[in-house]
Amino acid sequence: MKAGKAPAAPRLFGTNGVRGVVNTQGMDCEFAMRLGLAIGTYMKGTVMIGTDARTSNDMLRSACSAGLMASGCDVLDCGLVPTPTLQYAVKMNKVAGGVMITASHNPPEFNGIKCIDPDGTEMARSNEERIEALYHSMSFRRAEWSGLGRTRTYNTAIEEYIDGIVSRLDTAAIRKAKLRVAVDCSNGAASFVTPRLLERLGVRYVTLNADPNGAFPGHNSEPTPDNTKDIVDLVKAGGFDLGFVHDGDADRTIFVDDRGRYMYGDRSLALVAHYACLEKRGGLVVTSVGSSMCVEDAAKLAGGRVEYTMVGSPIVARAMMDSGAVFGGEENGGLIFPELQYCRDGAMSAAKVLEIVAKHGRLSDLLDRIPSYAQYKTKTKCPDDRKQDVMRALAATAKGDRVDTTDGVKIFSGKSWVLVRPSGTEPIFRVFSEARTPEEAKDIAESYKKRVEELVAG
Repeated sequence: MKAGKAPAAPRLFGTNGVRGVVNTQGMDCEFAMRLGLAIGTYMKGTVMIGTDARTSNDMLRSACSAGLMASGCDVLDCGLVPTPTLQYAVKMNKVAGGVMITASHNPPEFNGIKCIDPDGTEMARSNEERIEALYHSMSFRRAEWSGLGRTRTYNTAIEEYIDGIVSRLDTAAIRKAKLRVAVDCSNGAASFVTPRLLERLGVRYVTLNADPNGAFPGHNSEPTPDNTKDIVDLVKAGGFDLGFVHDGDADRTIFVDDRGRYMYGDRSLALVAHYACLEKRGGLVVTSVGSSMCVEDAAKLAGGRVEYTMVGSPIVARAMMDSGAVFGGEENGGLIFPELQYCRDGAMSAAKVLEIVAKHGRLSDLLDRIPSYAQYKTKTKCPDDRKQDVMRALAATAKGDRVDTTDGVKIFSGKSWVLVRPSGTEPIFRVFSEARTPEEAKDIAESYKKRVEELVAG
């Protein structure tokens, strides 16, 4: 460390806000109020706040709002809303920023606090660092008694958000197709939005878990294959055109095609990328380094191209803004539509896939036209202080057609690749691979896992 330079403040924000187990890992009312003071000191203006359906939301929202008001910020409370709904409200109302109380797909005992920049995007890391510095130094702005902020409710965020989605779709084509869908709202924030959106679009629907409940009694809020068995069975039995399931705060959507096949997020990413490039007669699609090769295949088939970024939806979104991309997203079901807003958007994802099916045919047929690959994921331990050395050694000795160090070390060889990436929160390396067959993908990942273990030991 150079003389006179203060050490950096410890990191609070992860890739999607601050998260922890409520009342046992610092995610309590004292923490939320102090963080609210730091956020308000930084934002200096009117702040919009919203929550998902978790049982601890009232406590954390109240505490964070108290901190915001103590710093002199007025608070507009949007209530229980999806994260992209709050982001749209922040953007359209031109306020100083937003705060979302959510832990997204984490188990029910977790909750979190996520900050939103004035343009509606997830807060840039540089701005989070300013808030972290204020939090740790306790350099808060404390308003005089006459300048304290006040809270008032903002009741129109959901309708404005739905209006925004509908205005960007070919609604006539969707209504004409007379689609029938099955929807799983995961007992989360989508319960207040997606059914109303489908009604506006003239789509017939059946819902599962459409009552907000912070205990997630239907299934855990992460839309994995194990947690989506009910919607798969329903689609198979009910003759639906498609099904889909949201995560807890409805910024992601996972689809089930008309044959009842679970669609991993990279398949929906590839599908929408293809039709976005068709509509724009080419264009750029942005995604992170962990996405499947099928995304690039689908974009190229429509005259488009793909650019890769580090992992993280805020990074993807800002790269899209800088490059004028026509579409983007990540392989976890988080799709970003620049015509609406630069953030992951579960309801817009569902609506856009409905439009694609209405205009171009059965979802299963559309998917079968896109090349598919097998993936394999594993991990191995590595002390945090050894990670950089291991990555340098791996990059220097890697054998393949191309090596990409955008985020970790990604090695390409023919129609296969392997990505070795250090975790930002655990003392581990994650190893992802993709190839033509499951056996080949497993062999590649396991061989590089072994190589990492050798480098760690050496």
